[in-house]
Amino acid sequence: MKRKQGLIRMNLQLFGEGKKSTFQLRNELNDFNAEIEKKSAEVIEMATNNKAEEVTRLESDIKNLETCRDAIKSELDKRNAKAQAKAQEIEFKENNETPEQRMISAKAELIRSAITGKELSPETRASLGAIGTTTGGGEKILPTNMAKTLVYEPLAKNQLRDVVSTTNITGLELPKIAYKLDDDDFIGDDETAKELELTGDKITFGRFKSKVFVAISDTVIHGTDTDLVSYVDNALQSGLAAKEKKVMLAGTPKVKEEHMSFYSTENKIKKVQGNTLFEAITGAIADLHEDFRENAKVVMKYSDYITMIKELANGSMDLYKAQPEQIIGKPVVFCDSATSPIVGDFNYAHLNYDGDFIYDTDKDVKTGDYLFVLTAWLDFQLKLKSAFRLAEVKTTTP
Repeated sequence: MKRKQGLIRMNLQLFGEGKKSTFQLRNELNDFNAEIEKKSAEVIEMATNNKAEEVTRLESDIKNLETCRDAIKSELDKRNAKAQAKAQEIEFKENNETPEQRMISAKAELIRSAITGKELSPETRASLGAIGTTTGGGEKILPTNMAKTLVYEPLAKNQLRDVVSTTNITGLELPKIAYKLDDDDFIGDDETAKELELTGDKITFGRFKSKVFVAISDTVIHGTDTDLVSYVDNALQSGLAAKEKKVMLAGTPKVKEEHMSFYSTENKIKKVQGNTLFEAITGAIADLHEDFRENAKVVMKYSDYITMIKELANGSMDLYKAQPEQIIGKPVVFCDSATSPIVGDFNYAHLNYDGDFIYDTDKDVKTGDYLFVLTAWLDFQLKLKSAFRLAEVKTTTP
């Protein structure tokens, strides 16, 4: 009897949520019901045999069993109510959320699961697209939809993204000129013909690793889905944009990244000089072959543009009201990292992200922040260097 009461107390101590599953509790509920039914039959038998002491003992056992049974049933009722409320919440959410809200919720779950190690729900996996398991290094492949957003959504902090071509293709090879004629001498620009003769008519993109580290505090992790996703997306986009702009406009490129910069000595883009910046820019436009001049744009610092307008305006305010294209004759893209204006047809500049993006997580032991780490492989190439010019003001010797 004491052993049975000990088991009853143990059941009462262990059936709490998280210690025993709902399945286990249902089985135990059935066991208690069966035991109560058995004891009730024994009570009838003992009563008919005039064994009052046994009847009293059995009724006490039944009361204890019923107390345990009722406690388990109460716990199961709570869990069922909680599950039903959760199901109703999910159903309401699915019926009332926009696709954008569902995507935000899915991204938030991915970020939190990556940091906490929890498994993603099937619904989230479906929303985000194909997600790989792990690579050899333990990192996970970034979901399709998130990768597409990072590659193809305009990144405001890399102004050149608006004018260069962008792809996400593994092992990309491109022709330098998109069309051919049966006549080998169809290229009218001598510079382009010489360049193709020297470097070939195809360009092959490589893989150059870049990592973006996003530090996420506890308050952000446990904040709203919208705040979390907005914070991480902005940080990832800003990080990638900064890397892109750095390689495209580096004055002193890193080793093996020389070919990516408009300003590198390796690319040897032709420089056109003028007595003023306006003369240099318009001279560079005029120096382009007509095939490139038609679609030419100018990338320059805003401060350089204002300085140029001051010189041209000579005190008049009219030029300040005019659009840059009306003054220079070509669309202008402002970028403060452009140390000297770049003039050309930016259709011949191409950014490619090679293969899948992957993510990993870590923790900064110094700050206590979580780290969401993105790894991407990119390459930026000028398909035709002859499609570009650099505008420079002549230096005067004392």
